[in-house]
Amino acid sequence: MANQKGGVGKTTTTVNLAAALAQAGLQVLVLDNDPQGNASTALGIDHRAGTPSIYEVLVDAAPMHEAVQESPDVPGLWCLPATIDLSGAEIELVSMVARETRLRTALDGYFEWRERQGLEQIDYVFVDCPPSLGLLTVNAFVVAREVLIPIQCEYYALEGLSQLLKTIELIQAHLNPGLAVSTILLTMYDARTNLAQQVAQEVRTHFPERTLRTTVPRSVRISEAPSYGQTVMTYDGSSSGALAYLEAARELAERAVPSTTTPTTAGAPGGSAQEDQ
Repeated sequence: MANQKGGVGKTTTTVNLAAALAQAGLQVLVLDNDPQGNASTALGIDHRAGTPSIYEVLVDAAPMHEAVQESPDVPGLWCLPATIDLSGAEIELVSMVARETRLRTALDGYFEWRERQGLEQIDYVFVDCPPSLGLLTVNAFVVAREVLIPIQCEYYALEGLSQLLKTIELIQAHLNPGLAVSTILLTMYDARTNLAQQVAQEVRTHFPERTLRTTVPRSVRISEAPSYGQTVMTYDGSSSGALAYLEAARELAERAVPSTTTPTTAGAPGGSAQEDQ
């Protein structure tokens, strides 16, 4: 998932789609690539300073399996947490060899480790990153096969879309030819406003095949859930927000190729807890 604009629901979309797919019986891994660690918080994962995290994986090349934790609320939902240490990784990565591919190398090693241990294969991987286009996000684009773009149903959300698409084209040309923008999800939709309807119509006009039928409404329950260390799927599974993410997850699953034998990996820059509704 990707959008360099903050506050469009990237982190919230990451954790709730992951939880919905895991509740359906799939094995799902979330890589929290945001120094704020909001995805870790929502999944109930410990990410205090000193906790083995994605920082050690990226900077110190530590094995990923040493840091991955399972969510206490949803069996089959795994998370590689982010700690505050990650805030310095952007600078530290600049001088490193193969700086753009370190996350992909680590994830490949994790898959091999799971296979050796006789563990179930991971079906989906979601990467949640900061709302920027720096090296942390580039690592997500390099490890990913598909990009899902959450778009807030407000005018400003459309402005940065062309810049994001250009960045993805550069990644395709130089680092990851297999990367594709496969999905767009409309978030924070308020059907009562003309603006939301206009933005939704414009997005669907430009990206008819990529835009999901489901729209995620503005929801108090979605905003409340992280303060309880939960996704909205476990906090209030009957709320409008939970039902919307459940339907969006169903659409994603329907789009997947049935014969796939390796995990689908999606990169997602994430915003802060206050931003993600």
